[in-house]
Amino acid sequence: MLSSMFEQAIRERCRLFDMDIAAHDLPWPDEPMEHGYAVQGMDGLKEYMGSADRIVELTGDAEILVTHLAPLSASIMDRLPNLKFVAVSRGGPVNIDMKAARERGILVVNTPGRNASAVAEFTIGAILSETRNITRGHDALRSGNWRGDLYRADLAGQELCEMTVGLIGYGEVGRRVVKLLKAFGCRILVSDPYVQLTAEDLNDGVIQCSLERVLSESDVVSLHPRVTAETTKMINRETLGQMKKGSYFINTARGPLVDYPALLDALTSNHLRGAMLETFDIEPLPPDSPFLTLPNVTMTPHIAGASVKTVSYAAGLAAEEVRRYLAGEPALNRC
Repeated sequence: MLSSMFEQAIRERCRLFDMDIAAHDLPWPDEPMEHGYAVQGMDGLKEYMGSADRIVELTGDAEILVTHLAPLSASIMDRLPNLKFVAVSRGGPVNIDMKAARERGILVVNTPGRNASAVAEFTIGAILSETRNITRGHDALRSGNWRGDLYRADLAGQELCEMTVGLIGYGEVGRRVVKLLKAFGCRILVSDPYVQLTAEDLNDGVIQCSLERVLSESDVVSLHPRVTAETTKMINRETLGQMKKGSYFINTARGPLVDYPALLDALTSNHLRGAMLETFDIEPLPPDSPFLTLPNVTMTPHIAGASVKTVSYAAGLAAEEVRRYLAGEPALNRC
């Protein structure tokens, strides 16, 4: 999330306004982000980067802050008395204490769907990598082993056109995954108690059903909800037990959605044939993680949303929110 791209977008959208812009780049993603529960004074924040003193120094007396990862806890806000407007270039303001912001009259907006297209495309790649032995073939060749046995019928994967794919969550990402999956001709099930299928998806034969049915009938289960109190560890020993024996699990959403020790047991016992994991309960993944030794798991370091379009689209959304604030117009994506 390069600050230069955000500054360019803001200057283009807000060229009728006089502005002084100070741009700063923090070392993420080359260095891992932090979590609010680990640092005193950052309670209530989930993912962020930067100490309180550093953020106060960088923000200074600015009225407007456009950020991706800067933490804004209650104590930090108290040290920024001029701050009135914050644009967070994320799908949710996980680095902001929203209660404190409301109490202090600070307007917070976000950029929903900024990486939805990138994550949806990545999810299709994740499914194919795991179900068609792309990972197994790659790992073998890297170690100098030509695995012709992967051509055997008992080891070869099914084609998507003969599989049932179940999606948990039908938000910005889930809807795009459905659209992409239709091209493969697979049967598609969707579980989301808060969103109804579009008329197009209904007409195309997508089935909205219970979580239990998605788990019990799907050959592939792909996870796409937000992290809430309701969804935290929704994939656990009980729900994994409801999945078909020999099915695949895909997580390109968030680590807290999954009970990872339970998932490990489901994979080592071969109840699940495989999994593709893009996010984890602890990030970076510890070097002694048992998942690193499993032959039936594909893993990536939380990069599903990483694309140039993600940055340019988020920059455009944030810039429009800044323009609307300066013009006295209502925000489009108020948190």
